[in-house]
Amino acid sequence: MAEINQNEEPVIEIRDLYKSFGDLHVLQGVNLKVDKGENVVVLGRSGTGKSVLIKIIAGLLTQDSGMCHVLGREVSELNQKELTDIRLKIGFSFQNSALYDSMTVRENLEFPLVRHVKNLSKAEINEQVEYVLDAVGLLQTINQVPSELSGGQRKRIGIARTLILKPEIMLYDEPTAGLDPITCLEINELINEVKEKYHTSSIIITHDLTCARETGDRIAMLLDGKFLKQGTFEEVFDTEEERIKSFYDYNFIQ
Repeated sequence: MAEINQNEEPVIEIRDLYKSFGDLHVLQGVNLKVDKGENVVVLGRSGTGKSVLIKIIAGLLTQDSGMCHVLGREVSELNQKELTDIRLKIGFSFQNSALYDSMTVRENLEFPLVRHVKNLSKAEINEQVEYVLDAVGLLQTINQVPSELSGGQRKRIGIARTLILKPEIMLYDEPTAGLDPITCLEINELINEVKEKYHTSSIIITHDLTCARETGDRIAMLLDGKFLKQGTFEEVFDTEEERIKSFYDYNFIQ
């Protein structure tokens, strides 16, 4: 687990965050911080606001009230250029991998480099593409297209594409959703390897307790628009709180 320097400013700090869509009150006073080098799992059932939270962090949505600081900046106050700059420091691993079907794996990974990093030679681009593919164990797929890959391989390639810009923060949205148990374990291992190799700080959105247990330095349980409990996996689930116990039982963790 991560060794946290308490003197450093959190890479993400959220206070009293509220977000509603009409009469639907999704986030109702959320408080959370992520320290440098820490993996924080946000755990909760579908529809509890987990994805809304990370979209606010990435500047894709704006909160109704409250504070969302990322790398020391209030995201809602950034202009478009500042928002673009901070997003380049955030790797967003989408649930569906978000790969371009018409491009090869190589072209999918080259795209963010060509778009955001100027004056790279073809050799430098190729070196970086091969490095991140090797990091996720899929160098052999470099000339394939996404339709030729398994769900787990597409997930890995999606993570590799976010890593190619060397982000400081990783946001994982349901990284094990729709995958078989063995592939889920491989993705959990990869999330931990990314933290070690790239020194990232991460928020991992999931309702998968195995993923939470294996990847989280800290767990934050989101229920009814608020974090009901935070701590290690054992601390969160050592409780008589019925809503947390029922979530645990539903996942059939032994």
